[in-house]
Amino acid sequence: MVSFDHREPGTDERVWADALRRDSPSLDLDVDHLIVVAAHPDDESLGAAGLLATAAARGIRIDLLVVTDGEGSHPESPTHSPATLALLRRRELVDAARIVGLVADPVFLGLPDGGTDEHRDAITEALREAIDAAAGRRVLVVSPWRGDGHRDHRVVGEIVEQVCAARGVRSRAFPIWLWHWGGPDDVPWDRVEHLALEPRARDLKTRALDAHRTQLEPLSAAPGDEPMIHARMHAHFVRDAEVFLVPEAPSTPAGSVGREYFDDMYARHEDPWGFDSRWYEERKRAVLLAALPRRTYRSTLEAGCSTGALTAQLADRSDRVLAVDLAPAALDRARARLAGRENVEFRLATLPAAWPEGEFELVVVSEVAYYWAGADLDRGLTAAVASLSIDGHLVACHWRHPVAAYPRTGDEVHDALAARPDLVRLARHEEQDFVLEVYAHPGALSVAAESGLVP
Repeated sequence: MVSFDHREPGTDERVWADALRRDSPSLDLDVDHLIVVAAHPDDESLGAAGLLATAAARGIRIDLLVVTDGEGSHPESPTHSPATLALLRRRELVDAARIVGLVADPVFLGLPDGGTDEHRDAITEALREAIDAAAGRRVLVVSPWRGDGHRDHRVVGEIVEQVCAARGVRSRAFPIWLWHWGGPDDVPWDRVEHLALEPRARDLKTRALDAHRTQLEPLSAAPGDEPMIHARMHAHFVRDAEVFLVPEAPSTPAGSVGREYFDDMYARHEDPWGFDSRWYEERKRAVLLAALPRRTYRSTLEAGCSTGALTAQLADRSDRVLAVDLAPAALDRARARLAGRENVEFRLATLPAAWPEGEFELVVVSEVAYYWAGADLDRGLTAAVASLSIDGHLVACHWRHPVAAYPRTGDEVHDALAARPDLVRLARHEEQDFVLEVYAHPGALSVAAESGLVP
């Protein structure tokens, strides 16, 4: 974390003016819904008031989430208590929001200033609710940059990136304190976008900034009541453009998709992927079952069983089924669906790390392997092959369209399967939407050969 003092002169704006002359892409504002998450009252004005004014003028719906009340801005003030500062800063933000054209009231979470790290769950839930309320709309979420050098900015920025990646929603971050403590070498220029401000938007931003009087003016003449944003710092925020940073990997998670993603999906939806309601899913299961080379199997492993829609049908064709998933809510629903089926065992485990021991005549990897990033894919496929009996079948089926929250596509999964020297493909079914393949160990017989129809 960067260490700095707001009372220091900081980097001269002329340094930044020269650096910002370089070309950068424009921020894409072709959206229906803008969500701004501010760690403190004034973050939204300092970093994005021009964006807010521009979006409001275009009729874009805007939601403003304010995480803390900023009551810790003057910890040594002899004249203003934290409670008084919180009240004043809320009023200032409401005034600033009205100036730039916000219609909806800001949402104040009221979390402790400086305590965002201890309240990640509350921030996460509030952002998820805001995104869910925008269902069906093109959404952009902006927040302070996680590299800004301020603890609350870092935490809020991290949460926004994580939630948006899981939701498949575009996010951008705006620096604030970077302009004070940093220099051009501290900027990831390959991820910079800018929003040129029309004269009216720039004027509204200046007026919105002026509304935050507790931060721009002395609270009193007493020591400890000095302004937080002095004139040299203020110069960074009256430019004719605002700067936004693209996340390092906006469409590809850094690692395999983890339990948090699925816990969230099952918390919001009884049937997140429409396994029971969509004809697409019902038909796909029928295709998968029709592709199985044998009528029945001694033992079956289902990797990623979810709510058990496919599990129930595999159980009809297996003496024993082991169904595995990493989400407790999914397993609860699967157990309820298959209550009384004695040939099915459910197990909570994260794959591929905790791959079950034992040998299986049928291994089903359906709509799961595109969640595995990096070496996890090879690890998972290797484990699946190792658990396959000598006469066993491996069935893989995956959605082919890219999903922002998934580290790879279904086609990439099946390309990896096809490249394995320890498998031979017995069948392939390809559609625009999904691909299904059946594999076995080298030397495996076809259905007709197993049945004695051909030599």
